[in-house]
Amino acid sequence: MSIYDEIEIEDMAFDAALQIYHYPCPCGDRFEIGLAELREGEEVAVCPSCSLMIRVIFEADSLPKPPDEEEEEEEKVEVKEGATQAPVAVAVGA
Repeated sequence: MSIYDEIEIEDMAFDAALQIYHYPCPCGDRFEIGLAELREGEEVAVCPSCSLMIRVIFEADSLPKPPDEEEEEEEKVEVKEGATQAPVAVAVGA
C-alpha cells in the first residue's frame, strides 16, 4: 500500500452530519475517512476519485465521542449541576 502523505487529524475538516473527516486531494476531490473507521483503528483515508491514500495521525482518545456517550455525559453534568441537598429537619424542643 502506497501512502501519498501523512496528515494530522487537526488539519482535516470534520463533517458532524456525515460523521466523516475529509482533506483536499491533489486530484480536486477529497480524502475521506469515517469516524467509526477511526474508532475501529483504521488510519488510512482514501480519495474516491483517484488511487491516492493518506495516513491520518490521531490519538483515539481525542476523537469526538459517539452521540449516545455525549448524551450520557450531558445528563451527568445536568444532574450534578442541578443537584440540591435535601433540607434537614431539626426538632425544636417546646
